[in-house]
Amino acid sequence: MKKYVCSACGYVYDPVAGDPDSGIAPGTAFEDIPDDWVCPLCGVSKGDFEPQD
Repeated sequence: MKKYVCSACGYVYDPVAGDPDSGIAPGTAFEDIPDDWVCPLCGVSKGDFEPQD
């Protein structure tokens, strides 16, 4: 599973870790996160994330 980076603040969403504080379980692929999820650091939308190279 690919990691995704917030274009605003640089936060990296790692699917292995998930985002438990936001209700995203470890092992959740970025594509499976609800569309209303926001960056836990800066609050931008899921659409502002880019795949990490």
